Amino acid sequence: MDMCPVGGCDRREPRRLCAVTGGRGFMASHLVTALLGSGDWSVRITDLGPQAALSPAESDGLLGAALRDGRAAYVSVDVCELAQLTKALEGVDTVFHTAAADHTNNNFQLHYKVNVEGTRNVIEACNTCKVKTLIYTSSSGVVFDGVHGLFGVDESTPYPDKFPDAYTETKAEAEKMVIKSNGRNELVTCCIRPGSIFGPGDTIVPILVSYGGMMIIVGDGKNCDDFVYVENVAHGHVCAEKTLSTIDGAKRSGGKAYFITNMEPVNMWDFVYMILEELGYKSRFRLRIPSYFLKPITYLVDWSYHNIFSHYGMRQPGMLTSASIKYATLNRTFNCNNAAQQLGYKPIVSLKEGVKMTTDFYRRLRA
Repeated sequence: MDMCPVGGCDRREPRRLCAVTGGRGFMASHLVTALLGSGDWSVRITDLGPQAALSPAESDGLLGAALRDGRAAYVSVDVCELAQLTKALEGVDTVFHTAAADHTNNNFQLHYKVNVEGTRNVIEACNTCKVKTLIYTSSSGVVFDGVHGLFGVDESTPYPDKFPDAYTETKAEAEKMVIKSNGRNELVTCCIRPGSIFGPGDTIVPILVSYGGMMIIVGDGKNCDDFVYVENVAHGHVCAEKTLSTIDGAKRSGGKAYFITNMEPVNMWDFVYMILEELGYKSRFRLRIPSYFLKPITYLVDWSYHNIFSHYGMRQPGMLTSASIKYATLNRTFNCNNAAQQLGYKPIVSLKEGVKMTTDFYRRLRA
């Protein structure tokens, strides 16, 4: 078969093969685009769906072209099925493990199965297939206990004794496994801890819009958060892989976790209102609700879900849960100096640019 395109052969090094688990997810889809756009990779996308199910924009864009010409391939894989996973990782050089249970569904059994047992399977499959590098998408929430705020903390911050929800508890457990697996069977590992991710295709904007753009502040409104534009998270993963691919980088960063944010801490409510105003919600007054007023309601919601509704397969509401109130009222900012100095990470999209691109995307959807 003639592998030379019209106009002559590309004399660069042949593309390496990577796999992205959960590759049709929000952040993962941006990571796949970044990997394909670099020209360095062929990408094997794995996810639960029987087919990739591209949007029209994806079909007409880079991903669609890559799937048609063989630079990308989609494989239906459940990370909880080791045999499927092992087959999917054959011949792969690097694995970006992004697959996780839906963080809005506070079901411990589900999160443990996908986040912990699934990650254990990924590690085992990597060892069996002699994968060189494993980069795990963790969460900045793995150091958050839901009681104490975090302000500018770095990676020396320990895991808490208790977590506010099943998602962060199981993500922390999975992160520990990935870190511990570094150096075993020559596998080099690293964990990326993104801040609060936003961007085209996120869940933040739809939630705000579903509440009619109501400008409500929970608590004193003084808490800060570290939001991160989705392309910056993808870029952080790419920086980690480039670092781990060198001998010195593997020694320095292998078995470590890194916070990745926009490096622009901001008052959480100012950020929310920035998005709402960009979407045209400018005339609403701001209503402040003390957190103590909502606590009895959140306890009732939590109790009703765990004792009644979860038994019928119903999802826990995303709002008005005790965990959501904790996230909405406490400081959560992180120091990214280690990522900058050791991975060479620097945000490629500013917070202001990210907000504009995000709101432009949703405006086009509503048009």
